[in-house]
Amino acid sequence: MADVDMDDLPQTPRSVAGEDPDLSIFSGEADLAAAILTRLGRSQREDDQHLCATAAAMAQAVRDQGVAATTVAYFAAAAAALSPLARAGPGAADRNVAGALLAFLSAAVPALPLAVVRARGRQVADDVARVLEFPSTPDSGARAGLRCLAHLISAGDKSSWEALEPLYAVVLRLATDQRLKVRKQSHSSLRDILLSFQRQPVLVPASQAIARAFERFMLLAGGSNNASAAEGPKGANEIICILDALKGCLHLMTSKPSNDILKYFKVLLNVHQPILTRSILEILHAVGDSPTLQLKPDVLLDLMCSLGLSVSTERKSGDELASIARLLNVGTRKIYSQNKNIVVVKLPLIFTSLGDILASEFEEARFCAVESFKGLIDNCIDENLVSQGITQIKARHQGMRSDPTVIEKICAILEGLLDVRYTDVWDKSFHVISVAFDKLGESSSDLLPEALKNLADMQNLSDDDFSFRKQLNACIGSAVAAMGPKNVLDILHIQSICDENEWILPILERHIVGASLQFFLRDILGIVRAVEKSIPKLLKDDKLFSAKRAEGYVYSLWSLLPSCCNYPCDTSNTFEVLQNVICDTLKNQPDLRGIICSSIQILIKQNKEALSITSEEDILVEDELSKSERRAKNRYTKDFAEENLKEIRAFSSNFLDLLCSIFLSSSNPQRMPLDSYRYTVAPAISEIASISDKDEVGNLFLGVIKKLLAATKAVNAQQVDDTSMEIEDNSNTNNMMRALLLDFAASLMPGLAAKSINVLFSYVKPAIKDSDSMNQKRAYKVLSMLLKDAEFIERNLDVLLELMISSLPCQFPSKRYRLECLHHLIVYIFKDPSKLRKREIVSSFLTEILLALKEANKKTRNRAYDLIILIGRACEDAENDGRKANLHQFFDMVAGGLAGQTPHAISAAVTGLARLTYEFSDLIGVAYKLLPSTFLLMQRNNRELVKANLGFIKALVAKSKADVLDEHLKGVVEGLLSWQSDKKNSLKAKVKSLVEILVKKCGLDAVKAVMPEEHMKLLTNIRKINERKMRKGKSSEDGEAMSVASGATRRSGWNHTQMFSDFGSDEDSNGPFSNQHTVASRNGSKASTRSNRKRQDRNLQEKFIDHSTGEPLDLLDQKTMRLALKSTEKKRAAPDDDDDEIELDPEGRMIIREEREYRKKKPVSRDKEADDKSSIRSLSVKRRKVASSGWSYTGHEYTSKKAGGDLKKKDKMEPYAYWPLDRKLLNRRSDRKASARKGMSSVMKMTKRFEGKSASGALAARRTQKHKHKKNK
Repeated sequence: MADVDMDDLPQTPRSVAGEDPDLSIFSGEADLAAAILTRLGRSQREDDQHLCATAAAMAQAVRDQGVAATTVAYFAAAAAALSPLARAGPGAADRNVAGALLAFLSAAVPALPLAVVRARGRQVADDVARVLEFPSTPDSGARAGLRCLAHLISAGDKSSWEALEPLYAVVLRLATDQRLKVRKQSHSSLRDILLSFQRQPVLVPASQAIARAFERFMLLAGGSNNASAAEGPKGANEIICILDALKGCLHLMTSKPSNDILKYFKVLLNVHQPILTRSILEILHAVGDSPTLQLKPDVLLDLMCSLGLSVSTERKSGDELASIARLLNVGTRKIYSQNKNIVVVKLPLIFTSLGDILASEFEEARFCAVESFKGLIDNCIDENLVSQGITQIKARHQGMRSDPTVIEKICAILEGLLDVRYTDVWDKSFHVISVAFDKLGESSSDLLPEALKNLADMQNLSDDDFSFRKQLNACIGSAVAAMGPKNVLDILHIQSICDENEWILPILERHIVGASLQFFLRDILGIVRAVEKSIPKLLKDDKLFSAKRAEGYVYSLWSLLPSCCNYPCDTSNTFEVLQNVICDTLKNQPDLRGIICSSIQILIKQNKEALSITSEEDILVEDELSKSERRAKNRYTKDFAEENLKEIRAFSSNFLDLLCSIFLSSSNPQRMPLDSYRYTVAPAISEIASISDKDEVGNLFLGVIKKLLAATKAVNAQQVDDTSMEIEDNSNTNNMMRALLLDFAASLMPGLAAKSINVLFSYVKPAIKDSDSMNQKRAYKVLSMLLKDAEFIERNLDVLLELMISSLPCQFPSKRYRLECLHHLIVYIFKDPSKLRKREIVSSFLTEILLALKEANKKTRNRAYDLIILIGRACEDAENDGRKANLHQFFDMVAGGLAGQTPHAISAAVTGLARLTYEFSDLIGVAYKLLPSTFLLMQRNNRELVKANLGFIKALVAKSKADVLDEHLKGVVEGLLSWQSDKKNSLKAKVKSLVEILVKKCGLDAVKAVMPEEHMKLLTNIRKINERKMRKGKSSEDGEAMSVASGATRRSGWNHTQMFSDFGSDEDSNGPFSNQHTVASRNGSKASTRSNRKRQDRNLQEKFIDHSTGEPLDLLDQKTMRLALKSTEKKRAAPDDDDDEIELDPEGRMIIREEREYRKKKPVSRDKEADDKSSIRSLSVKRRKVASSGWSYTGHEYTSKKAGGDLKKKDKMEPYAYWPLDRKLLNRRSDRKASARKGMSSVMKMTKRFEGKSASGALAARRTQKHKHKKNK
């Protein structure tokens, strides 16, 4: 192969230059030369043509030698050709041939076996290094040679640095080359070489070589005597080049050379050159992110401090400030992990610098500053630092003098974030201070009291001047959770509640966690007693409003009890005192029973969860909790929770007796509604029963059952003679008592033994067939609670199935709970393979659930939808082999309803199929098989069937991916349009909306390809409407319409009315495809608008319910009420500008007459008083119209003060002829229109008369003439 003559290589013409090809793509090719010729043979680039010529020459050389065309053979041929070229020297070498050979080698070397590289690599590397030294080597050849040399060094023998040093020096020397691409390739090669040197002895001298080069260039740039004056200016550019190389290399070097380089960074930062600063910042970022590089902490910390000080002394860009903020976070944490003692002293300086960045005008820098604050607070403030500060503060209180500690300085800096300087970023300051509160915990009461006071002072700012109220409340809430509510009240000196500090109540209620029950008993109840004492005095002074407000304060203060029961720290020590207060309040203050019952539930639930929670579950929820919540929850170990429950259990019998008497006292209909304690007392009874002794609960249960049986006997006896009104009243009272006792028995279920459960079931069985709807509903509810236990179903399955069948039909109020019972039975049978014979019965139960999908009652209908999904989920969970057999079988059972006898039953089955298809993507393929049946059912022209099937198609299209929908597009379009061809149907608009959805998902061209010719007009109409929407783009609705071109469809959650309501109805207007408005839907219905307004008025009371808690809004909370009133505020329309009088009938209704009816005589009112009121109202309307009349615009702003005519004004439109509109033009009376037209027609006649005058002057002259004319008359 040494016979290859480079002069015989074909000469190629020159062409335009371009980017180098990626030669790494050839490394895996079997025949390298053939691959290069195939891919680059037609390239017009000169370098590519030289490479192809070289590849052809190498292929010919390999063929001449009679060896296989392998990568090793090509490497040997190229090495043989390169060797004489390298020995010939720079004068005799052809630059194009050298570059092509280096490029060919760089493509061959990565695919070489390691043994070949180590055997021949050194010789080839020497030749490559010599060629790289030639000044005539082209840029592309130099880059290829660097890649080849880096691979040979990385894969070769690394035992001797003396052998590697000359090769390494070539790569390092080219790191400062004047050619940009060569320099960048050298930097990349250096990084690859250093990566291969990791954990090798040669890494030390390689790192030292870089450090020496950097120091030499620093001396050159500094004008040292060791360098000539001519080289002085050159050193600065080379420093920049070396810094670029260090971005990828410094974190790979050893520690000592890296530290030597870092020493010069401070000097370079003092130069204040942005390019140097930016490079140093990028290098330090890489150093900070490196987990292995260990630098001198003092050197790195000195750099951090220099960067921090430069923030306040120099003008920097937003990118630089953001980079410095991130670096202060990363670098400081790295130094802290090595030597935290030297970092702690400098933390105030770093926090001050971050505060300066936060006050800057750049949003990205502000965000980075907040993240850095959070990172440093979480990672660099430890317990020792906090304890030292607390110790000094306590010593200072005793009279000792000392300088502020580090943590005090940091807290002072954080308090400074609330200054006026940070007004624009107060929301971010609140977030930082919240993190500090969480980190410091209870110690924040000593370290951040001034911050809390400043936050409280901000509550007095008006909403107009302060837009961060929500963030402020969250920050104060963090303080409440961290330092405890008692410390907050003490710092703010709140000893009573008044108008100035009532804002604290909702914050306390929302954020108290881990507090003590003793705080509620002493502090809160102390304030309650003081407020209660003031109420009689206020009433005596006739200050009714103040008295009512004081009563509201009492209720709000008591509302803090559930929050104080949120992981309290002293339950076992304080509950005995608390239960006495609770029992007394339950007896004497009925309005507070709901609050107390909620508190009992929270207290017992949290302790029970602490006993049952596993460590894995704790890990899952830990990230969702704040530090204060995590500290409070971590306190609840199993021993701690067991001790708390033991203390509560000691008084459970007292609670049960008291709550039993309260619960049963609601049987008097004159005192309280029956359902008022369903969500308060009954759940509390259930929680107490779950921890009480089963014998005590069983005895209480037996007493309830006896009363229940007695009430049932009384009702049965009274049904014999029901003619007397008194007997009927007694029967109602007994029925109410039965329902109440049954509810109470159900609330005791968590604490009942199996024997008592059987007794309860024996009573429920006949009660389910009771004729009284109230008791039947309770019986079904209790049965649904019993069926949650799979063991109970296993013991009584046959009885339960027979009971469900024999109890049909059930009364309407019981429907929802009956569906719950059916759901539990269906799920149990589906999960148990041994119950296959029972599935025939399940199909009848399933039919009942499907029919409930068509119920008019919203709760029942929604619950039926939920049960369908829950059954499907249970079928999914039952799968162990990855198949969906049970789910598909359930879907087939639902599809069996398509063979129903009535349209109502069939539409119910289709509705269930639509819901399952929308929820489970695995059923989409099966659902497409039902499309033929769907289109066949639509041919019946039954409105109910059509709506259900269109809803099914809509759900299927909404959940299908575009590729799946394309496969069935033709069938869907043809089926829809064949049904639409019937002229009698009234749901064409809904079909059109479905076609629009198909256009959105599949594209206009795809739908057009399958659209029948006779329906092309429909597609054209849809296209024009979409184009019109895209052109407008003014309103938000038009902005959403512009997404039509994207082909993406928004998917929202399931909504019954959105899927199955008529197209264009109000309920459908907010559906998942609500942006698909057509011409038919644009014409809004006034009647529907009025119905919407009435519906909003009916729901006005719902506006005053806090849906987050389910409780009524606190009407004494001014902020909450202000927001509620703003949300319900209605803008009143201005009176119509019409000269007609509003005509009202005797009942106050407006009378609208056609134009021809005005000539007729108006009917005489039968009610003189009503006529008087009507005339008065009409007169007032006329007065308003007269007052609002006048010229709306005169054009005075274009009037010239020095000459006639109009003037052109800067930034305004050109002057124009203007005639004010007359409202008479809109009047339906012909005589009024005529008078208005006269004034308009005279405009053109007076053009010459007003020529040269301004618009305002012309109008003034016009009014003057009219005035003179009237005066002459």
